[in-house]
Amino acid sequence: MITLTLYYTGENGSAKKFAEEMEASGTAEKIRNEPGNIRYQYFQPLDDPETILLVDSWENQEAIDIHHASEMMNTLASLREKYNLHMHVERYVSEEYAADEKFIRK
Repeated sequence: MITLTLYYTGENGSAKKFAEEMEASGTAEKIRNEPGNIRYQYFQPLDDPETILLVDSWENQEAIDIHHASEMMNTLASLREKYNLHMHVERYVSEEYAADEKFIRK
């Protein structure tokens, strides 16, 4: 699994408005329904009201590449422009590590 964390930052609540429009318009749900998408969920850091965090997980790089080549990216780009957002992205590749299990409370 590949997980991208995208930090959308704006001014005067624009990042939150962006996430709200992504949800209300059904765009976020369309992305969740794309083949290979595992998670697409927005969060807001408690210490930064001008930033929205997106956790976006995919089965593999091929699924991400197909998503990036889709018409959906034009919609995303338009909304980022509309809300004048800036982004910081981090990328993580998951691996199984059984030794961590003893530290996880389920």
